[in-house]
Amino acid sequence: MQTKTRLPENKGHHKSSQTWISLPVWWRAFRYHFVPSSLLPAILGGTVAWTQTGIIYRWFFFLVVLGVTLNHIALNMTDDYFDYRASVDQKNKKVINPYAGGSGTLTSGEIKPSDMRFVFASLYLLTIIIGLYLCVARTWWVLAFGLFGMASSYFYTAPPVRYGYRGVGEISQLVNFSFTIGLGAYVVQALSLSWEAFWVLSPLGLMMFAMIVINEIPDRKDDAAVGKNNLVVLLGEKKAVWLYAAAMIAAYLVILSAPVFGVASIWIYLAFFTLPWSLRAFVILKRNLNNPSRLVPANLLTIRAHNLTGILLIVAYLIRGIQNNHDLLIALFVVFILSGFYIPAAIFVFLKNHDTKLLIL
Repeated sequence: MQTKTRLPENKGHHKSSQTWISLPVWWRAFRYHFVPSSLLPAILGGTVAWTQTGIIYRWFFFLVVLGVTLNHIALNMTDDYFDYRASVDQKNKKVINPYAGGSGTLTSGEIKPSDMRFVFASLYLLTIIIGLYLCVARTWWVLAFGLFGMASSYFYTAPPVRYGYRGVGEISQLVNFSFTIGLGAYVVQALSLSWEAFWVLSPLGLMMFAMIVINEIPDRKDDAAVGKNNLVVLLGEKKAVWLYAAAMIAAYLVILSAPVFGVASIWIYLAFFTLPWSLRAFVILKRNLNNPSRLVPANLLTIRAHNLTGILLIVAYLIRGIQNNHDLLIALFVVFILSGFYIPAAIFVFLKNHDTKLLIL
């Protein structure tokens, strides 16, 4: 294990010394295509607050979205770093699935572990500064949401906790990438909590849970070999398929039931446009469970379903806010923030053709 953790210090040393000016390498290490899991609930939470109150604090709204984005990039690199230290991500891996495992920048020697550690530590520091500012400017409840979220991010793979190795990481993803982020964003705007916000945020958490499960399936053997006992390893791949299905079904049932119980308007039914992607992902997963090289389309469709569901829920609340005669300029501001932060991920998720084949080394 020690030999594997020092690979970049040998052959990769010369290459990694150039990465400080190699933006494409660092962009791969950021794995920005997973960042919408944070920024979408943040934008949705703030938008729900605007719909209900007619007021939005644009500077605080921007800072919340920026903070969760920086934190998620740091989380991605933290997972990369500690999985590499634990020899989870192997250099000699034959099949690269861009939606499972790490970025590969450490195992390839393109980035030194010490450089990655410095960058994610710096991003965590920036997140803390933003959080403390919001505490002083708005409410100290931000501290509770922020500490819980950052601790969850860091200790997912970091010792001594490493709870992602103990079968509870997926539950953490469900909670953090809906309620912790989304309700935190809501509180910054409204200085209170909302049952409606809790309800409409939960589909994003459930879909995030499903996304983590399906991303773990291709790596289940490697994870089991090094003691990374996530739910897929503990339950087995066949049960994991139905766990994935249950989470996706629950997400759509929450959306379906919200207007029925008077919690939200029927505009949230826009999110059902993503249902065909989810059904197709399940069919691909079930048919190709034991063939990881054919699971990439299912991984991609799940990410697309999650992302577009979040976007459509935001659109639903923007429409409702406009119907309530709230300021149209605020709605345009939310669209501007959503576009600016999401488009870099959309290029990878919607425009690049990852769903037809894998890269074979």
